[in-house]
Amino acid sequence: MKNKAIELLGQSILPGESKTIDVEIAKLHTTTKLKIPIIIERSKIDGPIVLFSAGLHGDEINGTEIVRQLIIRKINKPKRGTVICIPIINIFGFVNQSRQFPDGRDLNRVFPGSKNGSLASRFAHFLVKEIIPIVDYAIDFHAGGASRFNASQIRIVPNDLELKELATIFNAPFTLYSKNIHGSFRNACTRLNVKMLLFEGGKSLDLNSEITRDGVEGSKRFLSHLDMLNPKKVANQNVQKTIYIEKSYWIRAHFSGMFIGLIKIGTFVKKGTILATISDPFGKTENKVKAPNDGYLINVNDAPIVYQGDAIFHISTQLETEN
Repeated sequence: MKNKAIELLGQSILPGESKTIDVEIAKLHTTTKLKIPIIIERSKIDGPIVLFSAGLHGDEINGTEIVRQLIIRKINKPKRGTVICIPIINIFGFVNQSRQFPDGRDLNRVFPGSKNGSLASRFAHFLVKEIIPIVDYAIDFHAGGASRFNASQIRIVPNDLELKELATIFNAPFTLYSKNIHGSFRNACTRLNVKMLLFEGGKSLDLNSEITRDGVEGSKRFLSHLDMLNPKKVANQNVQKTIYIEKSYWIRAHFSGMFIGLIKIGTFVKKGTILATISDPFGKTENKVKAPNDGYLINVNDAPIVYQGDAIFHISTQLETEN
């Protein structure tokens, strides 16, 4: 792209240019237009093209807040290269505060999509054909579904040294090894040789200042590593090193009832530690939930009521340092 215009959605973005492109994929059933802003900031100096995206699930608004912070604080104005921001991918779900597209499909399960498929499939096809081919690196921001609150974490596939280096640079409190899910945005990016970090933090329909801070500061470190961070911005390097988790699993409720969590997210617990209580509403029983092994709690269910079999804590079982 050296000294050349970037072509995106039929428009040219020249070196040193800022541009917002409003994309209309479909209208509401009321004929109301919904436009998705794509915000592009390009330096006069050649360099990588980085995508920051959020809102793939419309109810995961903390990711949208992270990308909004990158824009409003002008972190997206690069020293070199190009930064593309899409604060809300699933604008339909965002309007309805819903995870899915109006057709009931999960956008993150239909990639690479189809030009003539469902509404979600068509939008996935648009991203794969129009956006991803020009991108070198991407960070996609997510949150825990339903009432499940994720500790700030980066997820990467195993055995990819470059992704591991980038995850170490981003330096979220935790980094999890997880395989790509068929039909996911991350899987589509991998197939197109785009190096993507998937950020998880917080829960749906919620804003959390600590999660936002972790996402913003990690993004600054990421840009600094690529020599793209605006020199007026400073990345905080004085943080504890990310903890790599190789294996983890969900602790599930053995009883139904009122759920009260007792341990803060991100805490390392010893086997036998009381994590929560599950009680009936009539004062007859109170069941304790104990840690089945030593490990970090990387996801906690914030629901006040749980049913037998519900996932309530995600706990690590093997750290990379144990190898």
